[in-house]
Amino acid sequence: MPPVLPPPRLRLPEPDKLSPEQRRIHDEIASGPRGKVQGPLAIWLTSPDLADKAQQLGAFCRYGSSLEPRLSELAILVTGRVWGAQFEWTVHKPIALKAGLSEAVVEAVRTRRTPPFEKEDERVVHDFAQTLHRDRKVTDELYAEAVTLLGERGVVDLVGILGYYTLISMTLNAFNVPLEGDAQPELD
Repeated sequence: MPPVLPPPRLRLPEPDKLSPEQRRIHDEIASGPRGKVQGPLAIWLTSPDLADKAQQLGAFCRYGSSLEPRLSELAILVTGRVWGAQFEWTVHKPIALKAGLSEAVVEAVRTRRTPPFEKEDERVVHDFAQTLHRDRKVTDELYAEAVTLLGERGVVDLVGILGYYTLISMTLNAFNVPLEGDAQPELD
């Protein structure tokens, strides 16, 4: 039986009641690659300056990083799993699968098992993300392995993705952001 989600803590701003500043940011998000304003982005509209800056960072992390989508989506799923962020998981699981992550890897991340990696770069991104979230640091060996496979810029971008999606997860969890439509929670 899927977990029952708690009620939302903050009402999402109604589009017809946005201030001019909120409207500008809303429209910028909606007209970009995301195509809509949902979840944490909608919550952030309550603080327009935060929404503006955070959505710009998010656009880079999601669409502009040096990591290919398969790897950035893996980092996002690991972060969502660590935080138990249902909305994040629900949104990014299909994106990760479309980007080339295997069902077996995604399911192992969801169930907190060691994924059956066939690609070394996926193993390193997973291990780096898990270790940094859990231990708040990475070993010299893991760092060197990540630099060898991803390059220095890739490791910097990976840490940026992990940090940004931690902010996303914290927002989702602090405000009990509900899933959209008929989506069901998958994380225990």
